[in-house]
Amino acid sequence: MRTTGSVDEVRELVGSARRNRLRVGCVPTMGALHSGHTSLIQQAVADCGFVVVTLFVNAPQFDNPDDFQRYPRRREEDLATCRTLDVDLVFAPDEHTVYSPDEQTFVDVGRLGQVLEGQHRPGHFQGVATVVVKILNITTPDSAYFGQKDFQQQLVIRRLCQDLHLPIDIITCPTIRDNDGLALSSRNVLLDPKQRDTATALSRVLGLTRHQWHNGTTDLPQLRRFLTDQLEAVPDLELDYATIVDTSHLEETTLADKPLVALVAATVGHVRLIDNLPLDNLTRDNNHPTNHEP
Repeated sequence: MRTTGSVDEVRELVGSARRNRLRVGCVPTMGALHSGHTSLIQQAVADCGFVVVTLFVNAPQFDNPDDFQRYPRRREEDLATCRTLDVDLVFAPDEHTVYSPDEQTFVDVGRLGQVLEGQHRPGHFQGVATVVVKILNITTPDSAYFGQKDFQQQLVIRRLCQDLHLPIDIITCPTIRDNDGLALSSRNVLLDPKQRDTATALSRVLGLTRHQWHNGTTDLPQLRRFLTDQLEAVPDLELDYATIVDTSHLEETTLADKPLVALVAATVGHVRLIDNLPLDNLTRDNNHPTNHEP
């Protein structure tokens, strides 16, 4: 496994892999790797002959400077994980490599970046979209891998690849959860035991909401009220939003014949958490094939 912070070296190694007719996969991460990340890496290794993992904590996507400072950083552990998983190349640049001092160009992803997370974290998706375009331009993969836990993020990235004609398949892999149902996140280590128990309400209430859907509750405004009321009743959980939207445009609808996803965001202690659950069991193949879907 090679590790580098050099853009030129990444391009040289990826170019060599492509000359050897190897499919190139990229797994962009901010490090502090957990089982959710390893599932993405394992899928990339299964799909591709040459896999790049990126480790970069991207300051512009943090609307709260304290959150950026608290974000876990475990470079040596991350490199050991990548080595164990047979990653070919780790790109771990410093901030000045990714952002020049006189940076002037940013990516605006429009409405998809302004709702839900974008509404509660102004500028977040501009930061996400800008760094993802940079990483994809540096690594030039055939496929890039993202987790369903960040549902809005993978949709934003899928859209920007479509709009900017980036010839990259965006592969969205299932959310990985701990035994208590909590969706894996690098921020989970910041929760104390009591806060963690509170945080499990997110997945529990999402599951109850999907159960009602499967049992015939198709009144979506009623189902949204149930989702919100259940979470607002949880002590020590500060709810940002809880809603059910269509999976393509993140719009609330009253039509029960569209693919739908329930999305929630809340703060427990000083840790902000997000989670989601499609109301129907959508597989990777029929829900997230490539960036070319409408």
